[in-house]
Amino acid sequence: MKKYLLNSPQSDVNHMDSLFAEMILDEALLKFRKEQIAQDIDQALHNRNKEEFLRLTEELKLIQNAG
Repeated sequence: MKKYLLNSPQSDVNHMDSLFAEMILDEALLKFRKEQIAQDIDQALHNRNKEEFLRLTEELKLIQNAG
């Protein structure tokens, strides 16, 4: 029977792998959202919708400053 210790080296590796995977996922989601907002900004410009354009550009700025 194998013994698993809470602070074993394998546990540390698994934890690091989980953190790394979470960082990659967060980055991918952020990139997707930025691209989505950019498309929506283009559409707002095309539709000459100033209010939507301003709202979206502000949202994009907030996301870029947070990341």
